[in-house]
Amino acid sequence: MNRIILGLLALTFLYTSCGEDMAEKPPHLISRDKMVDILVDIHLSDAAFQSRRYSNEKLSAYTESDFYYSILKKYHLADSVFETSLIYYSSKPKEFEKIYTRVINQLTVIEQEESKKTKQPVNLEKSE
Repeated sequence: MNRIILGLLALTFLYTSCGEDMAEKPPHLISRDKMVDILVDIHLSDAAFQSRRYSNEKLSAYTESDFYYSILKKYHLADSVFETSLIYYSSKPKEFEKIYTRVINQLTVIEQEESKKTKQPVNLEKSE
């Protein structure tokens, strides 16, 4: 999944480095808000997959692509719609920076919420 996204981004930045607006607005462009939500989910699922794939037997049966496509299924999107929207937004660096700033902010909030949760002590005594 990371390779897919990184490949698309590299290709997009290659096109945008020419100084022309290479990506036309696609007919089924994903809204900025929805794009932020999708990217947050992609990053969360990638982190879960990378951190647990060797320690969880069930996860070893899946690939990064399975996680990627499950997120697209969650949002009822075809991969072509997501990819063309990603290419469009990334062809506009200022717009893409705004989107990713929101993604990073949401991920930071999630991280802070998780770190605030207090861990419950395990009661090792048997209750009879």
